[in-house]
Amino acid sequence: MWSTSAWVLLCALSTFLGFVISRRRPASPRHLAGLPDEATFATLHIAALAAPSLRAGLTRDSARKAIRHLRTLLGVSAIAVTDADGVLAWDGAAGCHRDHAPEHARTVFSSGRPYVVAGEAIACDTPGCVIRGAAVVPLTVDGRVVGALAAYDAEVSAGLVRTVTEVARWVSGQLELAELDSSRRRAMEAETRALRAQISPHFVYNSLTTIASFVRTDPERARELLMDFADFTRHALRRGGDFTTLADELRCVDRYLLLERARFGERLRFTVRVAPEVLPVPVPFLCLQPLVENAIKHGIAATGGSGEVRVVVRDAGPEAHISVEDDGLGMDPGRARRLLDDDPGQGRDEGGIGLANVDVRLRQIYGEGYGLVVETALGAGTKIRLRVPKLPTR
Repeated sequence: MWSTSAWVLLCALSTFLGFVISRRRPASPRHLAGLPDEATFATLHIAALAAPSLRAGLTRDSARKAIRHLRTLLGVSAIAVTDADGVLAWDGAAGCHRDHAPEHARTVFSSGRPYVVAGEAIACDTPGCVIRGAAVVPLTVDGRVVGALAAYDAEVSAGLVRTVTEVARWVSGQLELAELDSSRRRAMEAETRALRAQISPHFVYNSLTTIASFVRTDPERARELLMDFADFTRHALRRGGDFTTLADELRCVDRYLLLERARFGERLRFTVRVAPEVLPVPVPFLCLQPLVENAIKHGIAATGGSGEVRVVVRDAGPEAHISVEDDGLGMDPGRARRLLDDDPGQGRDEGGIGLANVDVRLRQIYGEGYGLVVETALGAGTKIRLRVPKLPTR
C-alpha cells in the first residue's frame, strides 16, 4: 500500500508533467504523432535524474548536481537554487544576474508565495544579456520555506510561472522525502542504541560468573570463554552502523551460545544450520541474538530442565529465510503478541532484549510484511521466523 507522501508526490509530478509537456514544441510535423509519449518519457527521465540528488536534502552539493536537470525541465535561459544564506547553484547563461538571485529570493522567503521579477528590478547593462524577467518560487518542507527556485528568461509568461511553481512543488516533495529519510534514520539509530543499552545485565553477570568458576579448575577453558565474551561484546557494542553481514551476526550468535552452553552445561543443546550462499547478505544489526536469547530463556531456563535451540538459515531465492526454534514450554498466543508490541520497550522482562525492537526495525527497513512471525502454543515450544531480502544497503 502506498503511503500518503507517495501519493502526494505522484500527484505533484503528474500536475507538473502537464505544464512542462505543454511548453514543449514539436521539432517537426513528422514527429507530431509520437510527441506526447516522447515528451512524457523525456520529462520523467529528466526528473528521475534530478531526484537522487534532491533526496539528499537541500545542500550546495545536491543543488549543484540537480540544477542542470531542473533547467532542462523548465527550458529557460538560466535558473538559480538558493537557500536563506545565498545561491547554492546556478546554471545557464546570464551569469551577470547570479549575484542578484538572493535579493530576488528575499521576497519569497518573507511571503512564502511565488514572485515575478521584471522591469527595473532585473535590468542589466551587460551587452547581449537576454534576461528580461524571472519567476521565483519557494521550496518548502513541512510548511517552512527552506529555499527558492528562480527561473530567468527573455519573457516571463503566466505559463512559465505555473511551470516553475509545479517544478518547485515537485522539488519540495523530494526534499520532504529527504526529511522523512533523515527522520527514519534517526529513529533507527535510536532503536539500535536502545538495543545496545538493553543487553541483559543478567547475561553479563552470569557470563562473568561462569568464567570465574573455571579460573582455578580449568584456566584454559576460562581463557577461551573470556575471548568468546570479548568477541560478543565487541560485536554487540560496536558503532559500525545499522547493518552487518549475516556471517557476522551468526558469529555473534555462536559466541553467545558458547557462553550460555558453559552456563547451562549439558542442559542446553543447540544446532545451527546455514546455507553458505547467504552468509554475505546484509542484515540489521543484532537481529538474531535477541531471538536466540528469547529461545534459551523460554526453552531452557523457564523449564528448569534441558532443551534444544535450533537456528536454521535457508536460501530462498531473492530472500534469506531464518528461523529460531526451541522445544520449551511455549506460550499463550496473547503473550506472544505482547512480546511484539509496537513499543520496543514493552516485553523486555518477558523477552530479554525485547523481540519488539527487532520486529519494529525489520518493518521499518523492509516494509510491514517483513516483521517477525511467532508460532507457539502452550506445551509446544516456540518458533520465530523472519525473512530478509537480498538487497544492497545504503
